[in-house]
Amino acid sequence: MEAILQAFALVFDPAVLGVILISAVFGLFVGAMPGLTATMATALLVPVTFFMDPVPALGAIVTATAMAIFAGDIPGAMLRMPGTPASAAYADESYAMTRRGLLNLNMGVNLVFSVAGGLIGIAVLVLCAPLLAEVAINFSSFEYFWLACLGLTCAVFLSNADPVKGVLSLLIGLLLATVGIDPSAGVPRFTFGEVELMQGVNFVATMIGMFAVSELLRGAVTVRGSGGAVVEQVGDVFRGLGAVWRRYWFNFLRGSGIGTLIGALPGAGADIAAWISYAVSKRFSREKEKFGTGHVEGVVDATAANNSALASAWIPALVFGIPGDSITAIVIGVLYMKGMNPGPTVFLENPQLIYAVFLIFILANLLLLPLGWAAIKGARQVLRTPRNLLLPVILLFCVVGSFAMTNSLYGVSLMLAMGLFGWFLEQHGIPVAPLILGLVLGEMLEQTFVQNMIKADGDWLEFFSRPIAGALGVATLAIWVLMVGRAVAGGRAPKAQVA
Repeated sequence: MEAILQAFALVFDPAVLGVILISAVFGLFVGAMPGLTATMATALLVPVTFFMDPVPALGAIVTATAMAIFAGDIPGAMLRMPGTPASAAYADESYAMTRRGLLNLNMGVNLVFSVAGGLIGIAVLVLCAPLLAEVAINFSSFEYFWLACLGLTCAVFLSNADPVKGVLSLLIGLLLATVGIDPSAGVPRFTFGEVELMQGVNFVATMIGMFAVSELLRGAVTVRGSGGAVVEQVGDVFRGLGAVWRRYWFNFLRGSGIGTLIGALPGAGADIAAWISYAVSKRFSREKEKFGTGHVEGVVDATAANNSALASAWIPALVFGIPGDSITAIVIGVLYMKGMNPGPTVFLENPQLIYAVFLIFILANLLLLPLGWAAIKGARQVLRTPRNLLLPVILLFCVVGSFAMTNSLYGVSLMLAMGLFGWFLEQHGIPVAPLILGLVLGEMLEQTFVQNMIKADGDWLEFFSRPIAGALGVATLAIWVLMVGRAVAGGRAPKAQVA
């Protein structure tokens, strides 16, 4: 109890609250700008935290990332340009809702369910951190291989039209993921003699190109005087949320659960949680045909997942010193810098600081409600800008974001090339979301496969030797067989009718 009281005194110090408020505004700005990610927001704050005490330093990082994860939904819904990778999974769905005149509902769902999902992730972090971390630490390369396979299976569910085109897009993403250094031999491959390509195809630059630049190309073809149609719709974002909650409360709980579990796995994070949750939502929905046309169900699942994953990613970071995602990898460095060595002993040596982190998480999510509402309202002014002026400004932010991720013109060139390629794919009805998913999980799939083959000495049965790995493997193979069976049955049905 004494540690909890100390934590309250540390967090509710006026100076700390001021840092949290400034960090919240900073996080909202970074997240809302296409190309500037939550990880980048965290990295930019690290030099500032050098001069802070532990509590305000952690408060700045926690608050900025929580705000940035939500703020990425704003340009995704209004411009089809996800501000952060965690928003990419459902950017198409959000933008489709906007085009149907449902921007208010979309923004309200993103805001309220983001806050609620974040609070659930915090509750799990507070109550179950040691237990979930113990489960996560037991994951070996075998479990991660099947988890990657299961995640890639989502690509078929993410394809709104032809599953074959979805698989084609996925294979292109996996092909791009092989560019760079071979994880087994340590030699360059598919680099064509370019040193920049040895680091691989940068995910963020590719995402910016596929979503933002391709959308800019489409917008440039049909430039209008203003975005008035969208501006008219920015009104009461809380209207209709009661009906959404009554109908999709189970989706919210399921998305939060998936996000919490995925976030607790080292190296997974909010991005993968959002992709998997959206795919699960579509797979088990009673209205699958509505996905891709502006259906709120998938948005509820995915936005709850990526915000709940944000908190649960701190579980392996705090308990074992293992980063749950790229953000907590930076956080671990800050913890060491502040003399808080992450691990089981941190709960004994500095309990007041751990409780302070919990309180900051709660405070940041509660602050997200009014500040997020203000950010949505502020976006109206941006959309009032004539499109022939707005598009170049957005392109400038995309260029800045891509350059910042690679620190060279390689990122900018990659972004432009992927923008043209994404535009070409979508012109031919090939979705880009499975490609992005393949690029995200391709590296994990290859690395774990090579590690497993070395461990098992080529014996495939070893992939099922561990209980969790065996369960994941059987579930993945069962889904594949079921999908192939349905495809074969669907292919035969029309022939029987013609005959």
